[in-house]
Amino acid sequence: MRMIFTSLALLAALPATALAQDIDNAEDDATDTNRGVAIAPYIEAAQVVTAELEPGDDVVTYTRAAVGVDAGFGGRYSQGSASLRYERRIGWDDDVADTDTVSGIARASLAVAGPAVTLEAGGLASRTRVDGDGSTSLGDFGADDDFTSQFYSVYAGPSARTQLGAAEVTGAYRIGYTRVESPDAVLVAADADPVDIFDEAVTQNAAVRAGLAPDTVLPVGVGVGAGWNRQDVSNLDQRIDDRYVRADVTVPVSPNVALVGGVGYEDVEVSSRDALRDDEGLPIRGPVGRFITDETQPRTIAYETDGLIWDVGVLWRPSRRTSAAATVGRRYGSTTYYGSLAYAPNARSSLNVSVYDTLNSFGGQVVGALDELGTDFDAFRNPISGDLGGCVLGVEGDNCALARLGSLRSAVFRNRGVSLSYGAQSGRLSYGIGTGYDRRSFFAGDDTVLAALDGVADETYWLAAYAARQLDQRSGVNLGGSLSLFQPGADGLGDALGYSLSAAYNRTLLDGLAGTAAVGLDGISREDLPDYSAASALVGLRYTF
Repeated sequence: MRMIFTSLALLAALPATALAQDIDNAEDDATDTNRGVAIAPYIEAAQVVTAELEPGDDVVTYTRAAVGVDAGFGGRYSQGSASLRYERRIGWDDDVADTDTVSGIARASLAVAGPAVTLEAGGLASRTRVDGDGSTSLGDFGADDDFTSQFYSVYAGPSARTQLGAAEVTGAYRIGYTRVESPDAVLVAADADPVDIFDEAVTQNAAVRAGLAPDTVLPVGVGVGAGWNRQDVSNLDQRIDDRYVRADVTVPVSPNVALVGGVGYEDVEVSSRDALRDDEGLPIRGPVGRFITDETQPRTIAYETDGLIWDVGVLWRPSRRTSAAATVGRRYGSTTYYGSLAYAPNARSSLNVSVYDTLNSFGGQVVGALDELGTDFDAFRNPISGDLGGCVLGVEGDNCALARLGSLRSAVFRNRGVSLSYGAQSGRLSYGIGTGYDRRSFFAGDDTVLAALDGVADETYWLAAYAARQLDQRSGVNLGGSLSLFQPGADGLGDALGYSLSAAYNRTLLDGLAGTAAVGLDGISREDLPDYSAASALVGLRYTF
C-alpha cells in the first residue's frame, strides 16, 4: 500500500510532456493487452502420502477433494485476476484429522469513470504454520495441522486523478480487514510463554496531493499534500494514528532526472490498553491463548512524536518502461530511507525493487502486500497441499509480496526493509524470483503486558521462486520453493529456518481432464525446538469445465 502514496508524488513530479506521453502509452498498452474474460471452474481429487523425516518417522495417507475456479478479465481501463479453492482432506486413519481449507487470492482494478477514477480491491485466504515465537512458514505439514493457522484479508478503495487548470490533483483511500484464526497448538521452547498471536485489525490509509509539474507555471514543480495511516488492532485495543501534511518541490536537472525535496509536519501516536489481570497481577489469556483486553483501563501511549519532517532525493525516468526513486530524510523521530525501481524491458518481463519505512501491524502488512500485486497473474499453488505459495505468476507489480508476511505477533511495529521481485514469460516458460529483508521494531506501553517487547526487533530474510514450463501441447512441469529465516529479537527465542520445495508433472488425458504427479519437501529448523521435515508424494486428477 505504501507504493500507492509514493506513486502519487512521483507522477506529479514528472515533466508535463513526459506525463502526457506516459498516459498515452499506458492507454495503448491497456488496449494491446485486452484479454476479455476467462473463467475456469474445476474439481479435483488426489491421493497423498507423507513421510515424516524428523523428529519422528510416521507415514500417513490421506485423500484430497477440491473444487475451485481460476478467473481473469482485462479491458481498456479495468483488469483483474482471481483464484479460489475449497478443499476437504480425508484421513485414512486416526493420525490424520479430516479438515476443511479455503484458500484464494484476488486483485482487481475497476474503472469507475474512465482512467480518472478506479476502484482498487483485493483479497487473500491462506494458511501458514505458526510457532510459539510467532514465526510462520509456508508448506505442507501432513498430519501436523494443529500448528497451522488460517488467515483472511480483504481491502478496497478508490484512486482518482484529475486536472484542475494547470494543477494535477491525485488521491487514494484504502480500507482493509485482516483476521487470523488461532492455531489449535503451538510449539514453545522450555521456560518460554507463547507470543500473543494477532487476531484481527481494520486498516485505513488515505493520501491527497495537488501539484504543478515543472515548466507549466514555474520552471520547477511544486505541490502540497496530506496523508493518514490508521490501524486498529483488536489485541489489547492497539492503535496507530499517523497524520501528516507536507509541501514539496521538483527541480529538473535533465530530461530524465529531477531532484526532489519536501518538508512538512507529522503527528504520530501509537497506543493500547493493558491485559486483564488476576488477583496476583498476572495477565489472563483467553481460551485460544490470546491476552484478554482490560476495557476498563485507560489507553497507554506506546510511542508518540510530532514535529518537522523532511526528505530529499532523486527521480530517474529514462523511458516509460524504467523509473527509479531514492530518498533520505527524517520521519518517525529518526532518519528514514525509502525508494523504488521499476524496470520492464518488454511486455513479458519486469523487475521491481522497493525500500520501505512505515508504521504497521500484521494486518497492514498483508493489505499492503495485496495492494502491491499486479492485476494480471496466475496463482502458483503448492501441488501437494493446494495452498498458495509465496509468489504468483505474472509480470507486473510485486508478485512475491506474500512471501514476506513474517511473524504473527500482535504488537504494532515500525517496518523497514527491502524487497526485490522479477517475473518473466518467454515462450512456453514462465518464471520468477523474489527476495528481501524485513525488520520490525515493536512498540509497547510501559506497565503493560507487552512492555518487555518495546524496542525489540524481529528480522526476516526470505526467498521465493517458481518456474512453469509447457513441454508440449498436452504436458508441462512446474517447480516452486520458498525459504525464510526468522531471527526473533526477544531473549530466549532462537532462529527458525522454514523451507518448502515442490515439483509437479501435469498431463492432459482427455479434453478437460488432466493428471498430476508431484513430490515435495517441507520443514522447519529451529534452535530451541525439535526440527520438523516431511517428504510427500501425490497423484491426482483434475477436471476443468
